[in-house]
Amino acid sequence: MKDTGAKIMEREEFVMRYGGVYEHSQWVADEAFDEVVDPYDMDSLAMLFCEIVDNASFDRRLALIRGHPDLAGRAAVAGELSDESGDEQASAGIDRCTPAEFARFQDLNDAYKEKFGFPFVMAVRFSNRAEIISAFERRIHNGAEEEFERAVSEIHKIAKLRLDAMKEYDH
Repeated sequence: MKDTGAKIMEREEFVMRYGGVYEHSQWVADEAFDEVVDPYDMDSLAMLFCEIVDNASFDRRLALIRGHPDLAGRAAVAGELSDESGDEQASAGIDRCTPAEFARFQDLNDAYKEKFGFPFVMAVRFSNRAEIISAFERRIHNGAEEEFERAVSEIHKIAKLRLDAMKEYDH
């Protein structure tokens, strides 16, 4: 971490604090550490984290996408989501699906993963179940490269929302 007079944070503390911003991908925070000027400037962190992900190998970005849970999937039912993912899905009402909506999510999850080889990713915090299902139904017709890039873009949105929530919590 560059010393600019801002409160310095040790690598381990930094990775503990920001390692969950990108789902199951602490490597993003770890790689960012040496370039961080102010560990509390969420906007700068968001840009730095995006740059690290965008410059990562295809395989690393694919693993990042695959680290995301299905929407209304088995992990949600079993209570195995990360706290952040659980909160995000709950904010969109996914935890309150009707049986028909739940079945539709399962069908779409399966078809999407069959086609693309990774889960459908969407920043759902300011959406509802109908909007998410509609986006799912549109995006499943996209090409693989377009959907890969869209998934990474949605992951960046999720990360920014998580950083913004940390900023609100800190103040």
